[in-house]
Amino acid sequence: MDKSCCLLLGICCLLAGCRPDAGESIAAGAFMEWSTYRGDPTSSQFSGHDQINSGNVKSLQPAWTYRTGGAGSKSTIECNPIVVNGRLYGTSPDLKVFALDAATGTEHWVFDPATKHNLHSGVNRGLTHWAGKADDRILFTSGHFLYALDAVGGQLIPSFGDSGRIDLRYHLEMEPEAVSLTVTSPGVVFGDLIILGSAVGEGYGASPGHVRAYDVRTGEWQWTFHTIPQPGQLGYDTWQWEEGEQYGGANAWGGLSLDEKRGWVFVATGSAAFDFYGGNRLGANLFANCVLALDARTGERQWHYQTVHHDIWDYDLPCAPNLLTIRHEGIEREVVVQPTKMGHIFVLDRETGQPVFPVEERPLPISTVPGEIAWPTQPFPSLPEPFTRQGITEADLSNITPESEEFVREQFRSMRGGTIFTPPSLEGTVSMPGTRGGAEWSGAAVDPHRGILYINANEIPNILQLKAVEQTAASEDTKTPMARGRQLFQNNCSTCHGLERQGAPPIYPSLLGLKEKYPAAEVMQLIRTGKGSMPGFAQFSEEELAAITAFLLDPPQVTDTAGVQAASGTAPRYLINGYRQFLDQDGYPGIRPPWGTLSAIDLNTGKRRWRKVLGEYPALREKGIPATGTQNLGGCIVTAGGLLFIGATQDEMFRAFDSENGDLLWEYQLPAGGYATPSTYAIDGKQYVVIAAGGGGKNGTAAGDYYLAFALEDR
Repeated sequence: MDKSCCLLLGICCLLAGCRPDAGESIAAGAFMEWSTYRGDPTSSQFSGHDQINSGNVKSLQPAWTYRTGGAGSKSTIECNPIVVNGRLYGTSPDLKVFALDAATGTEHWVFDPATKHNLHSGVNRGLTHWAGKADDRILFTSGHFLYALDAVGGQLIPSFGDSGRIDLRYHLEMEPEAVSLTVTSPGVVFGDLIILGSAVGEGYGASPGHVRAYDVRTGEWQWTFHTIPQPGQLGYDTWQWEEGEQYGGANAWGGLSLDEKRGWVFVATGSAAFDFYGGNRLGANLFANCVLALDARTGERQWHYQTVHHDIWDYDLPCAPNLLTIRHEGIEREVVVQPTKMGHIFVLDRETGQPVFPVEERPLPISTVPGEIAWPTQPFPSLPEPFTRQGITEADLSNITPESEEFVREQFRSMRGGTIFTPPSLEGTVSMPGTRGGAEWSGAAVDPHRGILYINANEIPNILQLKAVEQTAASEDTKTPMARGRQLFQNNCSTCHGLERQGAPPIYPSLLGLKEKYPAAEVMQLIRTGKGSMPGFAQFSEEELAAITAFLLDPPQVTDTAGVQAASGTAPRYLINGYRQFLDQDGYPGIRPPWGTLSAIDLNTGKRRWRKVLGEYPALREKGIPATGTQNLGGCIVTAGGLLFIGATQDEMFRAFDSENGDLLWEYQLPAGGYATPSTYAIDGKQYVVIAAGGGGKNGTAAGDYYLAFALEDR
């Protein structure tokens, strides 16, 4: 039996609802792949494989392990590997690309993209495969470059762009040297086009997040969709523009989905920059925080739907939407399903963009920060049911110990709380959900045959406290190198490291006392190139590098910035005083558990089927505290075998759950945290499940460099 016949039989069996015993669903010689980031162009994270199923998963064993090298103290791996023609392609913590034999883990080749402008910084969540009649390519991003490699040998394709790569800082209506941009999630291929979003800065003067398409053969630019509208374009009148201001953000950093039949690409965008204060960008701010349907051939907008108006909470749409067909009120409907950081799920008609379930615009609290005008309403879908708590009051505070309860209550009473969408404030707002969701970049998995969505979520509040800082252009003392360095730090670094450089260890290190740890030359190099998950700032001039380095190594005395006015008397700008989670005295979330969850939601009805705690802290378990869930980064996949596979948790476990009822069926202790979405595939009649275990990153555990594959024991 040839491979096409095996595949046809497998599909027929799946549609008929049968679930063969192990070994019977994948005939010898059959070859079934995971050839696209998140499984397929619709971002389903679903596999029709059922050799590994709920009845035998307890027998799952390690099949092979591959170590990439390149791990650093803060590094991570977020890559969802792809499997094409028997080869597995992935990336290392330092952004090397490799190809392995997918059945054995034997290395075929490694490619190192390091350049003088980008030395292994940031993250990469996956790669893209394209095959022509006589050409087989792997496309991937590192820093602000898009590379094309020969899939078989791993060499650069010389005819693509500039000797195998293109510089993505071009075609943004800015001088390329002024652009700060990376691409963390892979593009999607339609015909001979690769379509890409980007990750850009979140401060004042950030680069715009326009969506672009390039010829996959030559690297030539083909089209741009302006996520920040230009004069004369739809949406331009939803912004209040200030002369001389650089507007950025509104970027699709979580990947893209594709309806190949329609020829439409679906885009989910993030906030406009600056993320937490919009006094200089008043209005609804299209096309930030939007689900967009674009013609994949031309970039022409088909429809849009905005999920947050005038975002000041960092409530990006963090992932590409899922495309599937549901049965709603007895009628089959093709839909676009968008998970959000807010814990909302928007179900939109795929042809029109109109909500399938009613959406209500609800009035919300106003901002008390001078110059800010929060949008008076926000959209709330009536269904599906939210998958996280929304808002926080004293009744929601942590009670895991009496000491924890007392500590967080004292903090909470000094700040602003209440409903979701309570604006950031000068005294500090406890925002729930926090900036990590709800949903994150890993998105949701869906069973396209049953219309069930599966999603892991964080339930951890953040403190959104704004402080006033002088406007660069208005302040006379910015002519001095020290003042210029301070402004550069505030605008580019303070969101992670805090205005007082205090950081938020272990995720964002403190920069206090830097002079005792690093020489000036090394600090300049780190800023220029980045390290681990910290992006590089290649756009800084030598003068700017020297200025910010001088400020970091020998900063002036910190003073309270409340109520500060610029030298010319103009109103100050406001910056967030670091990404700060609302935690107790021991570093646990200040809200009652669960802090990490895994949920199943029926998209046909909008009702939750089940919700389970995801992850635990051994130290709390030893004290007799039941499983609380942990912050989780990385997604789940669902299979026809009735299984959900997920790593993601801070306890560094890899787990399999029953997709029907959420029961835990299997778990395995990884050598490092699995903060990535797994993949599954079959070769020669054998199904494998593989996950990257890179640890580190925003979960703050020890870094690693592992890929581990699992399979059933041979009989």
